[in-house]
Amino acid sequence: MANVSKMPALIPNLHPDLSPLAEIAYNLYWAWTPQCRNLFAAVDRASWQRSEHNPIKMLRKLTRKRQERLMANAQFMGQVRQCRRNLRGYLRAKTWYQQKYDRKFNGKIAYFSMEYGLHESLPIYAGGLGVLAGDHLKSAGDLGLPLVGLGIFWKQGYTRQLLDKNGDQVDKFKTLNPEDAPLREITGRSGKPLRIKLPIGPDIVTVRGWRLEVGRIPLVLLDTDLPDNTPKDCRMTRRLYSGDRDTRIRQEILLGVGGWQFLQAMKLPISVCHLNEGHAAFVALKRIAEIISTAGDTFAQAKRYVAATNVFTTHTPVPAGNETFELKLFEKYMGQYAELMKIDSSTFIDLGRIEPGNKKEPFGMTPLACRMSDRRNGVSKLHGAVARDMWKGLWPGKKIKNVPIGSVTNGIHLRTWLHPRMADLLDEYLPQGWEEKQDQPRVWQAVEHIPDEELWRLHQELKAEMIEFAREKARRRLRRNKASAVQVARVGLMLDPEALTIGFARRFAPYKRAALVFENPTRFARILNHSTRPVQIIFAGKAHPADTDGKALVKKVARLADSPRFRNRVVFLEDYEMEIARYLVSGVDVWLNTPRKPQEASGTSGMKPTLHGGLNLSILDGWWPEGFDHRNGWAIGKGQDHDGTRAHDKRDAAELYHILEREVVPLYYQRARDGLPKRWIACMKHSIATIPAVFNSHRQVKEYWSKYYLPAMRKA
Repeated sequence: MANVSKMPALIPNLHPDLSPLAEIAYNLYWAWTPQCRNLFAAVDRASWQRSEHNPIKMLRKLTRKRQERLMANAQFMGQVRQCRRNLRGYLRAKTWYQQKYDRKFNGKIAYFSMEYGLHESLPIYAGGLGVLAGDHLKSAGDLGLPLVGLGIFWKQGYTRQLLDKNGDQVDKFKTLNPEDAPLREITGRSGKPLRIKLPIGPDIVTVRGWRLEVGRIPLVLLDTDLPDNTPKDCRMTRRLYSGDRDTRIRQEILLGVGGWQFLQAMKLPISVCHLNEGHAAFVALKRIAEIISTAGDTFAQAKRYVAATNVFTTHTPVPAGNETFELKLFEKYMGQYAELMKIDSSTFIDLGRIEPGNKKEPFGMTPLACRMSDRRNGVSKLHGAVARDMWKGLWPGKKIKNVPIGSVTNGIHLRTWLHPRMADLLDEYLPQGWEEKQDQPRVWQAVEHIPDEELWRLHQELKAEMIEFAREKARRRLRRNKASAVQVARVGLMLDPEALTIGFARRFAPYKRAALVFENPTRFARILNHSTRPVQIIFAGKAHPADTDGKALVKKVARLADSPRFRNRVVFLEDYEMEIARYLVSGVDVWLNTPRKPQEASGTSGMKPTLHGGLNLSILDGWWPEGFDHRNGWAIGKGQDHDGTRAHDKRDAAELYHILEREVVPLYYQRARDGLPKRWIACMKHSIATIPAVFNSHRQVKEYWSKYYLPAMRKA
C-alpha cells in the first residue's frame, strides 16, 4: 500500500513537546470529540475562531512565546497527553466489525463520492449529499468496516455565501491550501509523491492524491492542480459543482476512472465499489475495460463481475438532478471505451440510456450506474418506491414493485451533531455504553427518567447560546455592509429567548419551498407577532451559484426578514455550513421542512434536532413518514403528492398555518403551575427516545453492510 509523507515536517514551527497536538489535528477524530475541540480552543481562542476551527492553520501560526506558555501549563499539557491517549485508544480498540467478521474478508470497500461534509474547516461539500457521505465514513470507522473513501480535493470548495445590503446572494470562493488542512500527500514505495497519468479524452492529466484520516477510515482526495497540467486541467479540481458541462464530465471522469486508477496505484485490494450518487459511475467502465484487458474476459463476463461487486445509491428523485451528457460530449471523452470493452458504439451508448436505441436521449449517469450495479438503493423507504417508479424503464416488463431498487434510510452520526452538554445529560441517564448500542431502541427508553426541569433548563440554555450566535452573525453582516451604529445596536432586540423558535435550514432549491410560510404574509405575521404567544423563525441556506430561482428565494426571505412586520421575528443567517447547523439543531424548538412531495429523497437535517428534543413539523416526505408517530412532531397534510401547481402550495401553506395556530403554538405555551410546558417536554422526550435510535448512521452503515456490502464481497 502507498505511504503518506511524514507529519512533523508539515508543522515545522511546532515545538517537539507539542507534537501530540499535530498528531491529534491530523485525524478528524477531533471533529466529533468535544475534549479535543476544547483542547484546540484552549491553545488560542481568538486564532481558533479566526481559522474557522482549523487546528492545522492555527498551529502553523502559533508563536514561540505562546508555545512556551502552553508548555509551562501543566494542566494543559496533561489534557494534551490525555487526548492523544484517547485517540490512540480509539484507533486500537476492537470494533464491531472485528468482533463479527475479522479475517473473513481481505478486500476493502471503496466509497466514491463527489463531496464530503466532515467539518466546516474542510469546505469540500455543498449540502446534504456531502454531509451524508461524511457521516457514513465516520460511522464506518467507528464500526471498523474495511472501507476507504475516494473523493476530490476542492481547493476553493463550494460557494461562500455573502448577502449584500439588498439581500442578494454574493458568491465568494476561498482557497484552502493543502498545508493548512489535515492532508498528507500520498507517496509510492520509493517515498516519492505518487502520481498517475489519467487519460481524459485527448488529454493526459497528472493526478496526485491527499490522504485524510477520518477516525479509522482513510479518505483519498484527488488533485490536478499541479505544474505539469494545463491551466484548464488545474482548474478542474478547484470548485465543487461549478463550471460548464465540459468541466463537469471531466470531473466525473476524474472521480470514477481516476479514482479507480489511483486506488490501484496505491496497491489497495478493492473488492466492492459503492457509488454514492451517479457522479462516479464511469468507474464501472474502467473496471470492465481493465478486466477484459488483463483477464481476457468477454464484455458480458466482465460486466457481470463488476455489477456483482458494485453498490449504487441514488439520492435524487428530481429528474433534472440526475446527471446527463450530450452524446457528442460523452463520445469525445469516453468514446474510446467502446473499443476497450470490445462492444460497438451503439451498445456502448445504450448503457446510459433508459430506452436503448433512442437517439434523442442523452447519456445518463444514473442509468449507467443502475445497469452496472446489481445492488441499488434509495435513501428512504418512500424514495425507494419513487426510484422504482422513476427508473422502471430500465427493466421493461417488470411491475413497479419488482423493480430491483431497494432502500436504506439515511441516518446521522450522533457524536458529530450532539451538543456536548446534551451528551453529558444522556451519559448521566442512559445505560453505560449507550453509544455502542445507539441503534437499539430499548437503550433510549431511559430518556423518560430525565427530570423535566433539567431537560427544559438545558434546552433553554442551548437556545440562548444559539440566539447569541445568530446575533453575532447578524452584527458581522451589518458591519460588512456598512450599516449604521443604530442598526447594529438593534441586533440585540433580534430573537426572544422565551419565544417559540422554528428553524428552516437547507439548500435553497425551489422545490424545498423556503418561502412557503410567507404564502399569506398577513396571517404569518399575526402568528409571529402574537402579544402573549410570539413565534420566531431562523432561516439559513445557500442557492447554487447558477440557480437564479434559488437566489431569488434567498433574496425574498432575506428582504422579508428585514421588513418592518417581520423584523426581529424572522432572521436569515448567511453562509450556511456545518457550524451554523450545529447551533440551530441544538437550539430550535421546531424544525420545519416543506418540500414538494415526493421530491425530498431523505432530508437528514430533521433528524438532528431530535437529539436535543427538537420536534419536526414537516411534509410527509423523505424520512418523515418513517419517523412520525403523532407524539414526536407534526405532519403537514396527509401525505398527498404535490402536483406542481400554485393551488397545492396554497393548500400546504394553509395546513401549515392551521397546525401552528391550533396545535404547535398552544402546546408550547401551555404551562403547569411550576412554569414548565409539561406536555411539550413529554413530546421532547418522546422525540429523543424514538428518532435517534433508528435514524443514526451506525444503523445505516450496518444495514449497508448486511444488505449490500456483504453479499457483494462474497461475489468478489
